[in-house]
Amino acid sequence: MRHFTVHHDGVTIPVSRGGRGRPLVLCPGLNSTQADLHELAGLLRLDHDVVTFDLRGHGLASAADRYAFESFLSDLSAVMAELGRLDPDAAPVLVGYSLGADLAVHYASEHPGTVAGLVLIDGANPVPEPFITEADLPEFRAMWEDLATRLEAERGTERQVLLTAQEILELNVEIDVVRSGILGRYRKIDQPIRMIMSRSMAGDSGERPALRFNRNWRAGVERLVREQPHIATSSLDADHRLVFTHAPHIAQIIRSAREVQPGRRTS
Repeated sequence: MRHFTVHHDGVTIPVSRGGRGRPLVLCPGLNSTQADLHELAGLLRLDHDVVTFDLRGHGLASAADRYAFESFLSDLSAVMAELGRLDPDAAPVLVGYSLGADLAVHYASEHPGTVAGLVLIDGANPVPEPFITEADLPEFRAMWEDLATRLEAERGTERQVLLTAQEILELNVEIDVVRSGILGRYRKIDQPIRMIMSRSMAGDSGERPALRFNRNWRAGVERLVREQPHIATSSLDADHRLVFTHAPHIAQIIRSAREVQPGRRTS
């Protein structure tokens, strides 16, 4: 394993690299760190040269004055620029989880030719309806406040998240806006794309909010595939934590991605 840092925009981004094979960059999502993704990264290192990193305010990255989608996108762009400097002739596969998937789509749409392909894990979904409506705000605010309290126990560790509950809530609202226009981003990408999506994004409790969220999530995938039939999709019987609960299955899908024909759906 090799470790180095990328300095940009007043923040320090820790990067880890290891393994052998074709290069692959693994981008975490909101409230997740490269330490959280250690199982998936370890499996991918068996046949990939894997690069992992922490977004600002997460893990071992430094805090920032502002947390917004464009700020996180600049973190990914800075890491990719450094890799391009180190290996100018080796375009990596870019894998993103949750928010990391959205960042991957935006990066690839703005930097043609710099990635060999995309793997999007339960994110970058053009859902037809926003997830967080005005009526949902109190419930989500309480949920993120509870999460922020639980994350206090991780302060000072490689799994820490420095964002406040309000910052997390505001980011989720912003992500809804970003996803409302993400179909246009997909149209600009020529590289192969595979999506690995959960069947029950919000869990399978059977309660009305979860049913609505899950239905909206599935509708987004169906919408994308109708417009972009070349995108290969896989669905797992899991919730949004699939990257932690189904790491071996996800690693196998990524490992075999080059063998899957565009437009093919697998389970």
